[in-house]
Amino acid sequence: MNRRSLVSRAALATLASVLAVLSGCADTGAESAVSEEPLAATVTTSPDSVPAAILGQAPPPRGEAVRYVTGDSATTGYLVVPNGEGPFPAVILIHEWDGLNDRVRQVADAFADEGYVALAADLYAGRTGSNREENMALVQEVRGDIPAVVANLDAAATFVRARDDATGKVATMGWCFGGGIALSYALGGEHHDGTAIFYGQLVTDPDTLAALDHPIYGTFAGQDDGIPSSEVARFVDALRQAGVDNDVHVYDPVEHGFWLWVDRDPETNLAPAADAWRRLKSYLGRTIG
Repeated sequence: MNRRSLVSRAALATLASVLAVLSGCADTGAESAVSEEPLAATVTTSPDSVPAAILGQAPPPRGEAVRYVTGDSATTGYLVVPNGEGPFPAVILIHEWDGLNDRVRQVADAFADEGYVALAADLYAGRTGSNREENMALVQEVRGDIPAVVANLDAAATFVRARDDATGKVATMGWCFGGGIALSYALGGEHHDGTAIFYGQLVTDPDTLAALDHPIYGTFAGQDDGIPSSEVARFVDALRQAGVDNDVHVYDPVEHGFWLWVDRDPETNLAPAADAWRRLKSYLGRTIG
């Protein structure tokens, strides 16, 4: 058995542990910038500097529902493509613990506006939760079949790479539940070119992280009790020990969920969200653009 296979097994075990700690995923509200480049003390921005989707101001989703897992009629992703002939790189979006909703679809639209084929994956077979109990039931169901999570995202990557208008370059990104899965998929799934984590659960073992074959982006919240800044610092230190390039920042005084849901507290969230968006676009440009 080769090293990648061994690491993949470890990554699946890590993903199981990630899913075990999601009871406060969307409700938990840790600044010190912990990457080499410090966060600017002041970020000047305006509402149109971030996607309308994360301000709660986007129009209805304009893409299409797609079945991207062969032989699975329940799993229903959301696909939106840029205008023009391409070819375009692709971004796979991984939803929060409540499932694939319109906020995630609208963010996918924003990525299409930036020139990316965007596929919002569906890990819940077309279902969404509407409260903590329903969300946790879906999480626990997924936890019971971790290989299916990896297979789902492998299928998503295969689906977007097969398009005539795609370059073959693929990055994943996710929030909370989806952020933790994005990292574990980078460790245990098929090769892809980028991983963006928004306040997702982390891995802090350098030997495990050494399996990563691309740079990592991370955005975290200083007031997130579930993922404190000390944990993010350990993650960055482990990435450095493993020789993995990274752009990881902790923003303060924002809380968990600040980027996808700027409209919950726009006065506090807008400037950090704009900076995170600027960094994300730069990261994607370097890795898949």
